[in-house]
Amino acid sequence: MFKRIDHIELLTAAPERTLAFYIGVLGFRERERMRIAQTPQGPLDLVYLELGDTTLEVMCFPEAKSRIPQRAAELRQGWQCLALEVADMDGALAALKAKGVEPAWGPMKRPDYARAEIRDPDGNPIELRQWIRSSSRALR
Repeated sequence: MFKRIDHIELLTAAPERTLAFYIGVLGFRERERMRIAQTPQGPLDLVYLELGDTTLEVMCFPEAKSRIPQRAAELRQGWQCLALEVADMDGALAALKAKGVEPAWGPMKRPDYARAEIRDPDGNPIELRQWIRSSSRALR
């Protein structure tokens, strides 16, 4: 019945900054841009980004009267983060550091995986995960 996650939506008040991060730092590719002229909140600008077979829909209401507040640090109900699989945690963190991105925490290394977290320009958490496959245990 269900096949896959089609896309993830990311609402931002600073789309060019967000696109620079996801494209320039994380390596997403821009697929398409469009504007929906009429929504209850006003015009909506959309940019579809792709990484592998994952689509990130970057959304912005450019005429919104109030800015989007920074997300509180505490946990909230709903989605908590975007998680990206990396082939090499140390290499990924070194590449990010070269682009000015430091981890919010980590790396935390366990026998089966390594994890770290970075933040996008709006403060949204992005987990980095390296799966360490052992011959004695199948993961996924």
